Amino acid sequence: MAIEQVALHLIAMPLVTPFETSFGRQTEREAIIVELRSAAGSGWGECVAGDSPSYSYETTDSAWSVLSRWLAPAVLARPVADLADLHSRWAWMRGHHMARAAVEQAAASLLAAEQGESLAAFIGGARAAVPVGVSVGIQSSPEALVDTVAGYLAQGYGRVKLKIKPGKDIAFVKAVRAAFPDVPLQVDANSAYTLADADLLRPLDEFNLLLIEQPLDHDDIYEHSLLQRQLQTPICLDESILTVQHARAALELAACRIINIKVGRVGGLLPARQIHDLCQALGAPVWCGGMLETGIGRAANLALASLPNFRLPGDISASSRYYQTDIAEPTFSLNPDSTISVPTSLGLGVTVHREALGRATLHSATLMPT
Repeated sequence: MAIEQVALHLIAMPLVTPFETSFGRQTEREAIIVELRSAAGSGWGECVAGDSPSYSYETTDSAWSVLSRWLAPAVLARPVADLADLHSRWAWMRGHHMARAAVEQAAASLLAAEQGESLAAFIGGARAAVPVGVSVGIQSSPEALVDTVAGYLAQGYGRVKLKIKPGKDIAFVKAVRAAFPDVPLQVDANSAYTLADADLLRPLDEFNLLLIEQPLDHDDIYEHSLLQRQLQTPICLDESILTVQHARAALELAACRIINIKVGRVGGLLPARQIHDLCQALGAPVWCGGMLETGIGRAANLALASLPNFRLPGDISASSRYYQTDIAEPTFSLNPDSTISVPTSLGLGVTVHREALGRATLHSATLMPT
């Protein structure tokens, strides 16, 4: 498959409601949309790096540079045989997983279509629909949080994740659990605590949580192993798991019992599948995290979550949870059983609405073979 052009689109889209985590409050999302153009059409990928180095050191600025200077020339250099071939071209590069993943996702959508398959089938997925939940940002008070959760439950979400940070944790979780004693519930700290805060986290064991996500440093595995010994609730690692080697170390050190797989964080669908397979072999369930994706990234997440070891609901949610108008069609809706259907059309399974993309675009660039 020969790639004739690589187009980059920096977009900014307002969120339906502000989203607050321990990193801060977000009202708009920036992202880079990668378009690979071949004789057969366009393949699309979404770089989930944000506009600030909070969740990751990668930003839209740094990703734009890496995509323009290194990744686009690599994909334009010669025809792409398969995903392993593509990954071999940037094996020398350290980091920049989100930029890599966007190119790989776009290539995967083209390769899948070329083979007459959906993206899910192309990577080995089997489910027709995947269980999903909703991620709820930090609210002003426990009462406000209960009201917000009630609204999402009324929409049909069957699992709720609460963002927490010191000072907005135990009382908030307690209020939600008291109001909804049977709802599957988990929390996400986004590295807001230290090992010295173990006594602050231990009361979370009272609330029958599915998991506590990434309580300690973004690059830590060892201290999570010490914390997990002090908690009954399973720890789930997110930011700490960038490679299959990290996943193996975390599970063998008992630093966590569950792993959150994000395509952008681990560098693409191929490494995500490798982490999935390792966790499956070791008996550790995985689930698919979200990064406020448009329909492009959301379609890839659904394809990934159709793999068999995604045994917990993902943070994929309906398109309307985040955006009034998406840039890809069809948009994704919640099924009555708190699932979202996996796209079955050839390739990515969604069509980019170029007019909507144009309205959201801050600037674009097109790169061609030299």
